[in-house]
Amino acid sequence: MFRFFRSVILISVLPSFSFAQTSANPPKGEPTNAAEAAAQKAKADAVIEERYQALVAKLPPDQQAWERVLQDQLGGFYLPIHKREKIAGRSSAWDFVQDDPKLPRVLLIGDSVSRGYTQAVRKALAGKVNVHRAPANCGPTASGLKNIEVWLGDGKWDLIQFNFGIHDRNTPIADYQQRLEQLIERMKQTGAKLVWASSTPCPDTRDGKYKSSPIVERNTAAAEVMKKHSIPMNDLFTAITPHLATMQNPDDVHFNAQGYDFLGETVAKAIEAALK
Repeated sequence: MFRFFRSVILISVLPSFSFAQTSANPPKGEPTNAAEAAAQKAKADAVIEERYQALVAKLPPDQQAWERVLQDQLGGFYLPIHKREKIAGRSSAWDFVQDDPKLPRVLLIGDSVSRGYTQAVRKALAGKVNVHRAPANCGPTASGLKNIEVWLGDGKWDLIQFNFGIHDRNTPIADYQQRLEQLIERMKQTGAKLVWASSTPCPDTRDGKYKSSPIVERNTAAAEVMKKHSIPMNDLFTAITPHLATMQNPDDVHFNAQGYDFLGETVAKAIEAALK
């Protein structure tokens, strides 16, 4: 009886101890449930939106117009990032570019990899070229056909470097080439020199989202189209391949700061060569 009584006492005490440990209040300001977390996020987003709109209202008309284009083009992922960077005063790939009329105008069209190296291109060509980029993560060729008029805008371009590939990894080769042909024909109408940038390598990721072979196949298919139109190629794939171990993020198509600097410098050299 005595042993049984001791065990009962122990059992009755343990829940009391556990409750004391788990019923502590969360840190001040931390949400206690999903609804509260959502409410806090909505409140923070509203503050960012208010500050962003107030900032845009003070901009000159041409910069306001650029912000409206970004609002239409950036989408649900990149637009919130842009707004946070804008109100924080941080420079980004989608900065408004105030052209120096004495310098050539260059447009970069491409996906998030090109977004990553845009700032490095601008740094390398500062005082030499007005470097713009399309107001979007340009995605696949289908998106290019849909949005090319917006990306080209009304200004005159001296050179356009363009790339589509990573987002076209599941596009049938025949469709991919046909869409490239259509995009080239439209861009030729601007009178700009055209430069094709090959797609950078994709690793065979563990989740199966990316594989290396579709990119190699689309680079080969794109090269055939560019040769037909006598468009020079900026071969970023070959340039960065020896440096993937130190410049590409593990199990990812994107690059670290060193990788984007390298790609930016490579792009800048190709642009200078083409303009000469």
